[in-house]
Amino acid sequence: MSRPELVLASASPRRIELLALVGITPDRVDPADIDETPLKDETPPRLAARLAMSKARAVAERSPDAVVLAADTVVAVGRRLLEKAVDEAEAVRFLKLLSGRNHRVFTGVAVVAEGRLTWRVVDTRVSFKVLSDAEIAAYVASGEWRGKAGGYGIQGRAGAFVTRLVGSYPAVMGLPLPESVNLLAGAGWRAG
Repeated sequence: MSRPELVLASASPRRIELLALVGITPDRVDPADIDETPLKDETPPRLAARLAMSKARAVAERSPDAVVLAADTVVAVGRRLLEKAVDEAEAVRFLKLLSGRNHRVFTGVAVVAEGRLTWRVVDTRVSFKVLSDAEIAAYVASGEWRGKAGGYGIQGRAGAFVTRLVGSYPAVMGLPLPESVNLLAGAGWRAG
């Protein structure tokens, strides 16, 4: 019996790279186009869960016979959400806010298989060192902040800002690996 097609509901190259680390190559990449606006009074972990589930459901409607994997990452300082910075000025504001502080990264992951939805949210605590204006300016000039929740990517130059991480490094990059593999296995999909 052949296994079902695995569809990754994301265009993120980081998620594809992370899956490859555990021997998983999606059969197809089909990004979900959903409204990612937070709901009134929605907490960061609930937002991460809702977005991952919504992306998985949206792509599953187009591919009902496939196993669909989706994820979403939310960065928060307290209850304040730091979404993807829209421009350099916002990236600078985000980095100044994160400088010398702790923040949390919530990554929701969801799988839809045969109409059944399963999901998890992984909570990772990250501490940044105090950043100088020169460090912030150099990071923003690098362009690595583009398209990344919180205005930074831990797998690049911003890795030098992290003084402590409690939780899942891959989740901060965009995909919690043990949880993803377990959800896929629970849906009957295994690599190999």
